[in-house]
Amino acid sequence: MSSVAVLTPESFAEHRSGIKDQEMTGGVPEDEAYIPTYLEAFPPLPENKGAPGDKSGEPAGAWGSKIRPIKASVITQVFNVPLEERRYKDNSQFGDGGEEAKVCLDIMQRTGAHIELSLAKDQGLSIMVTGKLDSVMKARKEIVSRLQTQASATVAIPKEHHRFVIGKNGEKLQELELKTATKIAIPRPDDPSLNIRITGTKEGIEKARHEILLISAEQDKRAVERLSLEKVFHPFIAGAYNRLVQELCQETGARVSIPPPSLHKDEIVITGEKEAVALAISRIRAIYDEKKRKTTTISVEVKKSQHKYIVGPKGNSLHEIMETTGVSVEMPPLDSCSETIILRGEPDKLGPALTQVYAKAKSVMVVEVTAPAWLHRFIIGKKGQNIGRITQQLPKVHIEFTDGEERICLEGPTEEVEQAQVQIQDIIRDLVSSGPTAELRDGTYHVNPMLCVSVNRIKEQYKVSVWIPQEPDRSGLVRIEGDPKGVQLARRELMEMAQRMENERTKDLIVEQKFHRAIIGQKGEKIKEVRDKFPEVMINFPDPAQKSDIVQLRGPKNEVEKCAKFLAKLIADLMENSFSLSIPIFKQFHKNIIGKGGANIKKIREETTTKIDLPTENSNSEMIVITGRKNHCEAARDRILAIQRELANIKESEVTIPAKLHNSLIGSKGCLVRAVMEDCGGVHIHFPSEGSGSDRVTIRGPAGEVERAKRQLLQLAEEKQVNNFTAELQAKPEYHKFLIGKGGVNIRRVRDRTGARIIFPSPDEPEQELITIVGREEAVRLAQKELETLVKNLDDVVEDGMVVETRHHRHFVCRRGQVLRELAEEYGGVAVSFPRTGTHSDRITLKGAKDCVEAAKRRIQEIIEDLEAQVSVEVAVPQRFHRAVMGPKGCRIQQITRDHEVQVKFPERDDNANNTAGQEPPQENGDASPEAEFVLRKCDVITISGRTEKCELAKIALLALVPVTEDVEVSFELHRYIIGQKGIGIRKMMEEYEVNIWVPQPEQQSDVIKVTGQVANVERAKSGLLERVKELQAEQEDRALRSFKVSISVDPKFHPKIIGRKGAVISQIRKDHDVIVQFPDKGDEQQDVIVISGYERNTEEARSAIELLVSTLQEMVSHDVHLDPRTHARIIGARGKAIRKTMEEFKVDIRFPQPGSEDPGRVTVTGLPESVDNAVDHLLNLEEEYMLSVTETETMAAYMKPPSRYGGWGGGGGGDISVGVAKGFVVRDAPWNDKAPDMSNAEDFPTFGAGLAPKQTSAWGPKKF
Repeated sequence: MSSVAVLTPESFAEHRSGIKDQEMTGGVPEDEAYIPTYLEAFPPLPENKGAPGDKSGEPAGAWGSKIRPIKASVITQVFNVPLEERRYKDNSQFGDGGEEAKVCLDIMQRTGAHIELSLAKDQGLSIMVTGKLDSVMKARKEIVSRLQTQASATVAIPKEHHRFVIGKNGEKLQELELKTATKIAIPRPDDPSLNIRITGTKEGIEKARHEILLISAEQDKRAVERLSLEKVFHPFIAGAYNRLVQELCQETGARVSIPPPSLHKDEIVITGEKEAVALAISRIRAIYDEKKRKTTTISVEVKKSQHKYIVGPKGNSLHEIMETTGVSVEMPPLDSCSETIILRGEPDKLGPALTQVYAKAKSVMVVEVTAPAWLHRFIIGKKGQNIGRITQQLPKVHIEFTDGEERICLEGPTEEVEQAQVQIQDIIRDLVSSGPTAELRDGTYHVNPMLCVSVNRIKEQYKVSVWIPQEPDRSGLVRIEGDPKGVQLARRELMEMAQRMENERTKDLIVEQKFHRAIIGQKGEKIKEVRDKFPEVMINFPDPAQKSDIVQLRGPKNEVEKCAKFLAKLIADLMENSFSLSIPIFKQFHKNIIGKGGANIKKIREETTTKIDLPTENSNSEMIVITGRKNHCEAARDRILAIQRELANIKESEVTIPAKLHNSLIGSKGCLVRAVMEDCGGVHIHFPSEGSGSDRVTIRGPAGEVERAKRQLLQLAEEKQVNNFTAELQAKPEYHKFLIGKGGVNIRRVRDRTGARIIFPSPDEPEQELITIVGREEAVRLAQKELETLVKNLDDVVEDGMVVETRHHRHFVCRRGQVLRELAEEYGGVAVSFPRTGTHSDRITLKGAKDCVEAAKRRIQEIIEDLEAQVSVEVAVPQRFHRAVMGPKGCRIQQITRDHEVQVKFPERDDNANNTAGQEPPQENGDASPEAEFVLRKCDVITISGRTEKCELAKIALLALVPVTEDVEVSFELHRYIIGQKGIGIRKMMEEYEVNIWVPQPEQQSDVIKVTGQVANVERAKSGLLERVKELQAEQEDRALRSFKVSISVDPKFHPKIIGRKGAVISQIRKDHDVIVQFPDKGDEQQDVIVISGYERNTEEARSAIELLVSTLQEMVSHDVHLDPRTHARIIGARGKAIRKTMEEFKVDIRFPQPGSEDPGRVTVTGLPESVDNAVDHLLNLEEEYMLSVTETETMAAYMKPPSRYGGWGGGGGGDISVGVAKGFVVRDAPWNDKAPDMSNAEDFPTFGAGLAPKQTSAWGPKKF
């Protein structure tokens, strides 16, 4: 048992002194005649008399202050598991050791929550969980995972269609999962399985299955037909339990996809062989026509709550009605408010179907009991006792409480529901009549967040419960429950608080969420400083999960505005310092970058003024993140990389892997290569860029790990090679274009039929005859066979001829036989021979593969027809514009010839005409008439040849390229701003608008700027130029307005105060009024003149602000107060925090003496007289308070001094040495005064084993004396 010594100051001082006279003859001073016992001097702690579990026993004395227990917050949640989603469906032993009960018992033991199970009439499982919030949440999570199952299904589509389901970068798959709320698992490319697994709700699975089958059908090159039939007739086509459509599929061999009832589409998709599709369409149309002709409808009203019983589990009830009566029951959508059900069928069968519908609707009764939402928890009872009694008596009744709504839903058989309704209504009446509550309802003072701060105090003070509405509830209702007197007192206080807060204001600041953590600071330090600075303002940051940028300020209007400005400045600084760089550094070098005791990293941070974050030791990341200003971040990066270069023993190796395997080795989103890098000590693996054709993969890192990564990569490449079958085929290069076909039509046909990928060599590859086929082995074999057949046919050379009139021969052989070369390239290298000049023969010879020769003959005939219809059109364009019309390297004219299939011929250049034209005045407007502007010359005529209609179109396009020149009036003063520094402005406009802009020389003093280019570009350039002029004029006006200056005379002694510490005061004035404030330099004659520049109004306001500040400074006084130097540190506080708070509170400046000062106690207080007096009083009060602590500390320090060698305490060296040594503090019957135990005594120290001889040393260790 532990004990404590209780000494009074008098007795301790008496024992400490050691200087009282004591007679050596045994005489004892009167006050020390009595020696206390150990128990009197050190009384034991009081014992709790009550039993360990008895709350009535309360400790007494100072140790027994009553601690109020914290009440547990108990909640109840009720939810359902439908029958089809139950994992254990054997109900024969429910409630008596069944699997579900065992699972619930295990969950209860693990989470501490209380769980009750009950079965609904439809065999659905109703679960009620009661307990603390975290326990309930854990229990619910385990119940869902262990008792509830999700449906899953598979759908098989051809392997080559899987990629269409995934889509580009997985976008299609993500969209499908989002649309249907399911999880879709597609087998990997190397998995031969065709099945796609869908997991989710039944309705979502049906939608996803339907969409996947549609995608597959679209990619299937067999016949696909879409029938648009009214949705209401789909059930008749599908039949009961979909048997009719299944029989139809089996009989015809076609695949019929009918959209599920939840998907509002009229389209039925039929795929398969053409004959089978046609037969299925005819059968479906026959059913549709028959049902449309024979069926009629009736409508009935059934309560929305009863619809689910008509539908039944998985829609079985609807199928049952269809099967027995042949009538389709059309239910309104779940999200619709409609209660109308439509029955469609033959007239004589509608009656029996209606009877079945009503029978199923009335099999279960649903009743709603109205009760205030705040009563729900009392109706449920503590740990669900009240509601548990009802559910035990009436197990088939399902009771559902809805949060925030004043209703309770009861569902089950009619008789039992009525009994449960009566019992719940009785409970409600009892609660309403006996429950002492009060409500506060007033929309004008809806619950303010500041009220919540005092709620706990009100609860404790008045012993009441206060229920405040949650954020989504805007009712403004606060409920108070408890003792009637306490309820009224709490209500009155809450009302008073709310009325006081009516004058508060709220302001929203838009702050990017990424800055929230920086503003709050580590452990909230930074935001605490802001809140201390503005204690009346409440600052609320949004929850990180909300992704909101709104920070809310609430408090007095003036304080809110000041706080908003302060935060805006803080955010601006954060944005400037938020640039970030990430650099990969090998993990083993992180410790070297940190340095001993963090010396290296600290030095880099300080010298570059950046924030450097390294990954944690247990993290696998190698990225070091640097944050700060951009140039500082780059400097820090260079220094860190330099450290790595000095330390690293880096090896770089290359491994050759075929380029076709690179994508499969990298894996989805780089997962495979990332796994290799992590396994091999974080080496870096670099694959060549896609399309480069390079087979070299670079590995960089420590020598041993590089070799290990190299082996793993080669092993992976070998595995991919086995699963990725490849075949090669030899074909002459001239056959390639014919095999590909125009627009790739031929090769696409082969790819679609076989599913193999066919790769032709690029022009720069050495093996020009090699065609590569990649894919599954069977697909590759099939594609290879088809291509070999095509190549064999091309190798079967034939010779044929055709008649071409001699006048057309020149077209084919001109331009070095360009047309013949194009024919040979396009049609498998077919050779076309024209007769020699002078033979007057009109027969040409074609030699090559049979198919190629026939295709070439058709193409030649088409060219001849075009030549027969060819005309020539002349276009007059001045020769000086020909180069502009042609464009760079003739690109513009080539585009016209391609687009319009014409020939464009430019005339020979006439240098003399050019020189003459150079002497004429420049033609500045291309739209002017030729007669007025220039004389038509032969060198100005451009000839266009081709079909008439195409020549006209080409002429229009050609004239549109002729440049024009427009004049733009721009004031001469603005020309230099338009040109910009070193001409950058004018160059940017010419590049942007593709025109030439001529600005007159400065000595001309001209206002005309000339813009030359195509008509459309010139118009755009004119608009852009005029916009720029408007901007410059606005800037000139603004500069004139901002050049207003005001001078103010201020005594130089006040200048430092106006500037403030580190320029804080003058910077704030400049920022608030948007002005420039200039103070006189040291050498200026007028040392008292301050110049303010800016807008006139702003300068006047800034002058007023400075004058107000000066007048305040003139009123200030200084007062010296003497404070004990020992209290200075306490008054200043940690890092000056306390003294800064004092200065802000009293609006004064306080200066403490420097170390070594002649008068160390003098403290100077400067400010307004009243503020100085108040601050001095405050400082004197603090000194008095702190001096008590200082005195006590010094006294206790004196007590702790060791005793002197010669009797007594204190160290008075003049005492008589002959005096006996003081006894100190003496007690009787102390434990250390007891007689030492006899360890040889067998009763006190018995031996552990019988029959053992006692030893000299006891069982507890050697004796100590």
